[in-house]
Amino acid sequence: MAVKSLQYKQHTFSISYEILNPTAQIDLIFLHGWGSHKNLMKHAFAEQLKQFRHIYIDMPGFGNSTCNMALTTEDYATILESFLSMIEADKTVILGHSFGGKVATLLHPDILVLVGSAGILVPKPLKIRVKIALFKLLKVTGLTQLRRFFIAPDAQGLSQPMYETFKSVVNEDFSEKFRAFKGKALLCFGRQDTATPMWTAYKIAELINDSQVVEFDGDHYFFLEQGATVAKEIEKIVLKSLEH
Repeated sequence: MAVKSLQYKQHTFSISYEILNPTAQIDLIFLHGWGSHKNLMKHAFAEQLKQFRHIYIDMPGFGNSTCNMALTTEDYATILESFLSMIEADKTVILGHSFGGKVATLLHPDILVLVGSAGILVPKPLKIRVKIALFKLLKVTGLTQLRRFFIAPDAQGLSQPMYETFKSVVNEDFSEKFRAFKGKALLCFGRQDTATPMWTAYKIAELINDSQVVEFDGDHYFFLEQGATVAKEIEKIVLKSLEH
């Protein structure tokens, strides 16, 4: 594990990362999802894709990387753009899971691998809609001390800057960002995923011209058990790209 410090908007960020297969010629950057860290991605892919230089990154506020200000998804992309420049990494292939998929899209790699990517708004279940309505009512009546009972699981235990970040990024419609992406895209999604359902993969595929969807059995974290199969799909799309 290594750490680099960089400045952004008068704040210092320490970015933790790890590089595997350092002598390989093609860079493959891994971006984890919300509330996760680089070791999860490493667990899935470290033994795969040995022809690539793997770059695993803890995004600001997660794992061993620091964050003491509220960020937008665009801020994450700008910080990572600077970081990748610092370590002289090429944006040939970037794989992003969930929230990491949105950040990866904004980095405009040659080949974008979206694994259960967020970015298409999914209607909230009735139970969640009721909780939101009840919380709004409590705010009006001044009973905000009950707020802890209504916080989403992904927001629990966060520092104030990261909670503000969560509120900023959680319900983004990334349709136009996907439409603006002009590279190749591989969309790997789980059939039983309820966080980013399969239909959202096909919606993204409609927005990105040069894209293909591959379905896998499993939930939002299907890739943890099927890293080798995802790796084969990445190899196929990279080989096709190199042929042109």
